[in-house]
Amino acid sequence: MASSFFTKTPSLSAIFSIYTSLSAFTILFRTLLHQIIPVQIRDFIISKFTDYFSAYFNSNFTFIIEEQCDYVTNQTFRAAQVYLPTLLSRISTGSLLVSSSNLKNPMAKPKFGIPVKAKIIDEFQGIRLEWTLFSAKDNTSYMSKQKRYFHLTCKKEFRDKIMSDYFAYIAKSSVKILTQRDNLNIHTYIPEHKTWEPAIFQHHTTFETLAMEPELKNTLIRDLDAFSNGKDFFKTVGRAWKRGYLLYGPPGTGKSSLVAAIANHMNYSIYDLQLQSVKDDAMLRQILTLTENRSILLIEDLDCSSGADARKEDKEDDENQTKKKKNNPKVPLPQNVTLSGLLNFVDGLWSSCVEERIIIFTTNHKEKLDPALLRPGRMDVHILMDYCTPFVFKKLTALYLGIEEHDMFEPIEKMLLAVKATPAEITEQLMVSKNPDVTLKGLIEFLESKKIG
Repeated sequence: MASSFFTKTPSLSAIFSIYTSLSAFTILFRTLLHQIIPVQIRDFIISKFTDYFSAYFNSNFTFIIEEQCDYVTNQTFRAAQVYLPTLLSRISTGSLLVSSSNLKNPMAKPKFGIPVKAKIIDEFQGIRLEWTLFSAKDNTSYMSKQKRYFHLTCKKEFRDKIMSDYFAYIAKSSVKILTQRDNLNIHTYIPEHKTWEPAIFQHHTTFETLAMEPELKNTLIRDLDAFSNGKDFFKTVGRAWKRGYLLYGPPGTGKSSLVAAIANHMNYSIYDLQLQSVKDDAMLRQILTLTENRSILLIEDLDCSSGADARKEDKEDDENQTKKKKNNPKVPLPQNVTLSGLLNFVDGLWSSCVEERIIIFTTNHKEKLDPALLRPGRMDVHILMDYCTPFVFKKLTALYLGIEEHDMFEPIEKMLLAVKATPAEITEQLMVSKNPDVTLKGLIEFLESKKIG
């Protein structure tokens, strides 16, 4: 039986001959395949076979969460970006991103973030999840930039659970984190990179320290609180969840301080937009759709947005004020930005792109603005930031000198009713000395010189 088996076994030369024939056939087949089938079709077939076998043998499922979605920030990416830093103790790779942008306090505790390709493990209702941040060059636009995205990996059987419950959970968690955040940011737009760059915002002005008439201050606080709690109301009446404020008045009357007080009260970051850097309406839409929920869009000095034109008009005001008032010229918007394009983000269709947003315009010359900006419904609240009043003076004196009464208060208050002095001018005089007698005497001399001038 054994001898029969060995007699049927092919010889080494036969095996080598068969192998040579198969190799030749394989080479011939591959050559014909490459000559007959185009490269695109071959790549497509190979990719389909690869996807099929990887899906069949792989038990994991991966969600890809890109930073940008339909020309706006992907809110799921944003939620993950806020939520994941709370899980840094579960990072499985041996690295952390460390940053500190607090210029006022170099000794401040740094912030820790997620490096690219670092893996973070989360657990949700007993399901193990793995997050990874990736970054790659995006060459789809005319200007290449970094494209960031998260991979969220779980077992296939939990895919539906993650889709229905987990994403809603991190969205809710991120809102809670943002509401309780310690640091706010002020963003400036960088046209070259098409991104908003943040910096730590640490303006210490609050409504408690803001020198403003109490009736106006209380009205504004009630309005802000009603807006913050008005999600259901805005949805019911079919309006975008946004609020517009126009701050107007002479320079130095505290418009910037009021913006800071609003940001600190609402715990909102600020997007400071310089209209001079905007080329056209299309760019304006792109810029504003990149802002985030729960934020302030600030457009300062709207009457000076055209730069040289505005300065020229101011000069003409001085030379021929009566004629200017009669003609009442309007300051144009810069370059190719149209009024309709701007209004679209105030109360048009594009105003609904971001929720819970406050839009603030500031101007030194309300009379120069186009009437279309001032119509009812455009800016919900118009706030006059006026010259210093006796109440504002006493508030500033309490803050800077630590006193609430003084013999010189009465003559100073009478002078303030007759002389136009801005809170900024009064503050500058109050900072001359810590001695109330010296400071208040100098303030009286300053007001007298303004009265004479």
